Amino acid sequence: MKNKLLALTAALCLALSGCAVTESYTPTREVAFIAKSTNTEFWLSAFAGAEAAASEYNVNLTITGPEIEEDYETQNEMVRQAVENGAEAIVFSAVDFENNAAAIDEAAEKGVKIVAIDSSVDSQAVETYIGTDNFAAGQMSVHAALERTEGELKIGIVNYDIQSANGQQRQRGAVDVIENDPRTELVRVINTLAEAGEAKNDTVELLKQYPEINVLIAFNEPTSVGAAKAVEELGLSEKVFLVGFDSNVETVDGLQTGSVDALIVQNPYAMGYLGVESAYKILSGQGGSLEKVVDTSTKVVDRENLFTVDSQRALFAFDGFQTMAYCTKNGE
Repeated sequence: MKNKLLALTAALCLALSGCAVTESYTPTREVAFIAKSTNTEFWLSAFAGAEAAASEYNVNLTITGPEIEEDYETQNEMVRQAVENGAEAIVFSAVDFENNAAAIDEAAEKGVKIVAIDSSVDSQAVETYIGTDNFAAGQMSVHAALERTEGELKIGIVNYDIQSANGQQRQRGAVDVIENDPRTELVRVINTLAEAGEAKNDTVELLKQYPEINVLIAFNEPTSVGAAKAVEELGLSEKVFLVGFDSNVETVDGLQTGSVDALIVQNPYAMGYLGVESAYKILSGQGGSLEKVVDTSTKVVDRENLFTVDSQRALFAFDGFQTMAYCTKNGE
């Protein structure tokens, strides 16, 4: 009788609690996402990915970033503030490879886990890097011009902050191809602010000073927009072959009007999503399963393939990544 009563009591408890006894409680994790800036389409896409992962993994996510991509001091203060606010992990894209390192090391010394995306930082505390293979992307930018033009290429490079790891890696990749291909010559490299207006003005001066340039390569979204505006303003769409980076309404329009000839398109949505997902896994004891480097891939989009399904997925990575995540989870 006693055993029957115990069994009945257990059954009653199970009925009253529903399925709660079979579910494990997942505590909310505190993660800070500190980007290079907050006002480009690239970062808005990355934030959308980060927020999707935060919702999925029960993460309390804060998103911050300086107004301009050169402001590493504000980024450092944001790191310190995130630690003070109780962040358990920081998803970080460094403005300055070296000058952001001390703030990240200080955070790590206080037990905060570090995930780098897009642009890494000079710190051993980084547990995983998620983003483009930037050296390969730089190589890809020169090959895009070589494969779509004839004759000698006189190349000008429009880069952004000289201390930004991803920009410098892209430049090294581009120079690697230029130095080893007899058709190519590097005329000049300029570094400009990662802001479309400044990039336009500096590119105009570059093209006026070196009229022999017939290929321009711009290494991020603001410099690409600025370079496209410079080419258009000077009426050089027929003469100058422009290879830009990232997906922006103005540069995609430029592909159709002629001021842009090819885009190296990254996947910022995936960077944001995987960055937050990786932070969650580290905090929940699954960090050992993470790769040290995760390549989120790139694609060349030009006028010929602009409206293909693959190019549209690359240009509008939100939908493509959502579809990929759904198919993966459902075994499709």
